[in-house]
Order: sequence, then C-alpha cells, then structure tokens
Amino acid sequence: MSQHDTPSWLSAGHDHIWPPYARFGAEALPVVSASGVRLRLADGRELIDGMANWWTACHGHAHPHLVEAIRAQAATLPHVMFAGLAHEGAYRLAERLTRLVPGDFTRVFLSESGSVSVEVALKMAVQYWMIAGKPEKTRFLAFRGGYHGDTLGTMPLCDPEEGMHAMYAGVFSPALLADLPINAQTEAALDETLARHADGVAALVVEPLAQGAGGMRFYPPHALDVLRRLCDRHGILLIFDEIFTGFARTGSMFAFEQSEAIPDILCLSKALSGGILPLAATLARRPIAEAFEAEHPAAVLMHGPTFMANPLACAAANASLDLFETQPRLAQAQALELQLKAELEPCVGLPGVVDVRVKGAIGVVELQRPSDALRHGFVARGVWVRPFGRVVYLTPPLIIGQEDLTHLTGAVVEVVTQWSRSAV
Repeated sequence: MSQHDTPSWLSAGHDHIWPPYARFGAEALPVVSASGVRLRLADGRELIDGMANWWTACHGHAHPHLVEAIRAQAATLPHVMFAGLAHEGAYRLAERLTRLVPGDFTRVFLSESGSVSVEVALKMAVQYWMIAGKPEKTRFLAFRGGYHGDTLGTMPLCDPEEGMHAMYAGVFSPALLADLPINAQTEAALDETLARHADGVAALVVEPLAQGAGGMRFYPPHALDVLRRLCDRHGILLIFDEIFTGFARTGSMFAFEQSEAIPDILCLSKALSGGILPLAATLARRPIAEAFEAEHPAAVLMHGPTFMANPLACAAANASLDLFETQPRLAQAQALELQLKAELEPCVGLPGVVDVRVKGAIGVVELQRPSDALRHGFVARGVWVRPFGRVVYLTPPLIIGQEDLTHLTGAVVEVVTQWSRSAV
C-alpha cells in the first residue's frame, strides 16, 4: 500500500495502538468495509476472507438478518445491566441454547468473550465441589496441544511449550497436563494420572475433536467417550470448550455430537453471535445447576461482567440461531469439507510439508518450520489467510461459494508450493 493510499486514521494511530500477538509497528491492513466473504481495504482492493474473522463469521460479513436485528435492538435497548434487571433477548437466547444443545443443560451464563466463558466454567466447577463438601478439588487437567484463552485463569490450561504463554511460566500454578486418549497407551496413562490426582482435581477441560490455536490438531470422536468414562470413574467434572468448534465448524452443530459423550459444562463463543458482536455462553447440566440451589455460601456464582448479556449481542445471537434453523449451514460445512480435501491435496508430499488435514470446514497445511513471509503472498493473491507458527489453515465462512473457495485453496497451494521450492 502506497503512502498516498494510507488513510489518515491509520497514520495518526499507528504509534498509539497496542496490537495483539505482535510487536509495536506491526503491519496491519486497513479494512473499510466487509460483506459476504470479502474484506475491502482502504486502497480499494478486496480480499476473500479465509479466516471467517478469526473463526466467527459463519454467515459471512454484514449478513442482512444480523444487521437488521442489531439495528432494531439499538433503537430500543442497546444495553442494560444484568444484575437485578432482565431483558428479552438474553432470556430467549438462554432458552434456545438449552433446547439446541444435546443433553440436560438447564442454565446459561452469558459473558463477553471465550476466555471469560472458560473462566466461568472453572469457577462453576470449583464452587460445585465446595457445595458438595470437597473444597480441596481445585485443580484442573488439560491436554497437550490445547488452547483455552489468554487470561491468567485460562493460560495454565494451554500447552506450555506449543502455546503462546511460555513467558508466564511461574506466574501461575500450572494445570495437570496429559496426552489425549487416542489409543490404549494414552488412555491408560490418563487413567493413572486421574487416579493419582482425583482428590484434588475439579474438572478436565478439552476442545472437542479439533484443538484450535494450539496447532489445528484433530483427533477421533471416541476419545471424548473415553474422557466421559474416566471422569465418571474418578469423580471429576468434564468441561468441553467449543468456542472454536461450535456452530457447525466441524461438520456437526457441536463437535461433541460426533461422539456419545455429554459434558457437564459447555463453553461457547466466537460464532455464537454470527461473528458480529462479542458474546460467550457457559452452559451447565442439570446436576451442576441444581447444586447451586443449595443453602450454601458457595451457591452464588461470583462473576458478573459489566457487559454480560449485552442486548445487542444477544439480538445478534438470536438472529444467528434463526439462520441456523432456516439455512443449510450443516450441509454447507459438509460440502466445504469435501472441497477442501480435494483442493488442498496438491500440497501433500511437497518438500517441507508435514501434513495436510481437513475436518469439517477447517483445512490445514502444516509445514516443517514457520514462515511469516507467507502472509504477503496470500494478500498478493487477493485472499486473507493468517498462518500461525507452522500452520497454514483455512476456516472460511460457511456460506462461501465453490468459486471463492477454489480461489482460497488455489492461493494456499500456490504460496505453499513456492515456499516449498525455496525451503529445500
């Protein structure tokens, strides 16, 4: 982008903004509008969004049904505090979510980010055991390759080596860490770990079927059934973090539906609002919720974000659920899986390419080593793809058409092939 094309607001704020996951002064492309699957830049260029706005814009950008729902809500009740007051959107959303999610989920806590929804789940688990007369159960077990957020409470659940939080080692007490039980050996190892630590462990936390920001790793559904069985055996709660995987991203409405397992607590965010406003939900099954009906000091969940259950975000989420009810999003996700598998196939066997894998509407090309230069190649080809570490991946909006997806996959094949030639 030339200096002439650089908008004044970008130049004026450049030395004052604090960017995420980057040093000061990191390049950022100025986006002035978004529609469907396209981002429009200040210089007039358009990029096909291969990221769905960090895995959120399942219906595409600026979907008219979502926009109208927010516009109508803003004209009547943009926000109201949720302590001691109620509004229709939140209550409707909570009831709809309990009907939509398999299992006997009865209570929904609405917050404003995925990390916070996990924090709330951890508090629910700890307080549940306090009420049950086991206040010593305060630890958590998570899995290598996992990611559950950037807050001080969620960072201990993330992979300390592969994740983004190594510099904070020693700041917090680490969670127990295990390998996912994908075979007899790892199942036995996890069983042994839980047996040794069950008296102090409140809950096990896992991303069902697809570990997102920890490396886009996939694993088979039967592992979730193993986790449910082991948690029941050792008296430990099971928390599913479906912030990334929920709302059709893996080919089913929720990833855990591909197994028989039902978690005790479920975390949702990202696509919950159709990717248009910050919103998260933590759902508890009936036994967990009923425990909080006891006459006990710990029977009040001590959490209440200022903007929890924001009416605008709830309006967007209800509108998003409307679209899931009336539009073929699951069929679209399943069609994307087939097309991603076919069109990323040319990357298989390229020098420097470790693996090519697809799960639902997630396509991954894993490289032997990271390369920050790849991003420029994608922008030059008219697509927005943001690799992290050694992983180049696509998580496009579910509504993307075949031609636009071919443009995305073609760009990945071209850029990775070019990188491969220079990497050897």
